[in-house]
Amino acid sequence: MTDHSIFENKTAAYYTLGCKLNFAETSHIGRSLLAQGVRTARTGEHADICVINTCSVTELADKKCRYMIRKAHREHPGAFVVVTGCYAQLSPEEVAQIEGVNLVLGSEQKLDVVHYLSQLELSREQDQAQTITTATKDIEHFHISSSSDQRTRHYLKVQDGCDYHCTYCTIPKARGRSRNGSIAQIVQEARRIEQLGGLEIVLTGVNIGDFGRSTGESFLDLLKALDTISGIRRFRIGSIEPNLLTEDIIDFCAESQRIAPHFHIPLQSGSDEVLKLMRRRYDTALFSRRVAYIRERLPEAFIGVDVIVGTRGELPEYYEACVDYLTELDCSQLHVFSYSERSGTMALRIAHSVDPREKHRRSQRLQRLSEDKLRAFYEANIGREMRVIWEEGNDDGWMTGYSDNYVRVGRPYQADRVGSMELVQTTGLSDTGLFLI
Repeated sequence: MTDHSIFENKTAAYYTLGCKLNFAETSHIGRSLLAQGVRTARTGEHADICVINTCSVTELADKKCRYMIRKAHREHPGAFVVVTGCYAQLSPEEVAQIEGVNLVLGSEQKLDVVHYLSQLELSREQDQAQTITTATKDIEHFHISSSSDQRTRHYLKVQDGCDYHCTYCTIPKARGRSRNGSIAQIVQEARRIEQLGGLEIVLTGVNIGDFGRSTGESFLDLLKALDTISGIRRFRIGSIEPNLLTEDIIDFCAESQRIAPHFHIPLQSGSDEVLKLMRRRYDTALFSRRVAYIRERLPEAFIGVDVIVGTRGELPEYYEACVDYLTELDCSQLHVFSYSERSGTMALRIAHSVDPREKHRRSQRLQRLSEDKLRAFYEANIGREMRVIWEEGNDDGWMTGYSDNYVRVGRPYQADRVGSMELVQTTGLSDTGLFLI
C-alpha cells in the first residue's frame, strides 16, 4: 500500500534521453507522481526527486546519460535521484556507481516509480541514502503511456520490445520481447488525448508493425480503430519495419483521411551483403517494392529512411553499393547513424571494422545526399495545397507547422492561430530553405 505522506509537498525534475518512446514513458511517470501530489519543479527550483530516463542505443548515448545524471545531481543537490531506461537496464551496476544515484530501475520497473519510492525513505541527505538497484532480466509487462511536446502533437506508445535479434542491436535485452496493449486500451488513451484537445498523435513503439503479438490483433486493425476518432485530425505512423509494412497497410493509409502519408522505414544498409551480416529480415529488392508501392498509392508521401554506416563488415565496395542504391531510391530524407559497438552483440564476431575517420567520412557523404533529397522533396511540394497544424514558437517573426506529408510550412507569427489546422497553398522556399511559405 502506497504511503502518500512521503510525497507531501515534494517536487520532481525530469530528464529524458533517446527516443520518443522514452518521452512518452517519462510523461507517464510524471503523471503518476503528480497523482500523489508531486508537482514538477519550476525553473531554478531545487527538486526533491530527479527522474532520469536513459537511452543506450550507442556508446555516445551512454556517455550523454552519465553526463545528464551528474548534471541532475549538481542542479538539485540533496535530491533523491532515480535512474531508469535502457542504460539502467543494460548496465545497472555501472549506473549505481555514479555519484548521487539512489535508485536504479530497469525496464520492467520503470513505470512503477511511485511504488518503489513509497518503499524508501526520500532522504535529502545524500550520505544517508543507499543506492538500490532493481533492474531484472525479465521484462514482461506492457504499460500504455503518452506524452505531448507542448504543441499539438502527442506521442502514444502502442508497442514495446522486439523479437528480432539484429547483430548490432541491444534493444531486445534493453526492452524485452515484443508486446503491446489491446486495441481497446489504446483507443481509450487516444480518446483521452482527444479530450485534452490534441490534434495529432504519433504512434510509437520499438517495432510497431509487430503490434498484436501479445493480444492476437494486428497493426492494421489498430489503424482502422483509431481512424474512427474524429477529434484527432491526424495520426502518424512511427518507424515501421519494411517487411511488416504490408500493401494492405499502405492501401488503408491511402484511403484514410486521418492516417498521414508519412512513412519512416529503417533500411540500415543499401547493400544486401551488409543486410545479411546484420541479420535483417528483408533485402533491397523488397525495400524497393515497398517504396514503389507507396509512390504508386500516395505519390506525395514523405518517406524517411534510416541508414547505419560503418558497421562491422561494411567493406568499401559494400558502402559504395549502399550509396548507389540510396541515390536512386525515391525517398524524401535519410536518417544517418554511425555504427557504435555495443557489448554483448553478435556484430563483435565480424572481423572487418571501419576506421572512425572513414566512418565519419561515409556518414558525411550520406548526410549531403539526404540534404539534396529533402530539398528536392520540398521543391516538389511548392504550389501544393496542404493542411497544416500551426505549432507554438515564434522564430524571428515566423510560426511553423507540418503538413500531412511532413513538409514544414511557415507563415508570419499570429498567436491566435497556434493549435489550429489551416488549408494553405505554398509559394516557395524560405530564405533559409528550412520550410515552405
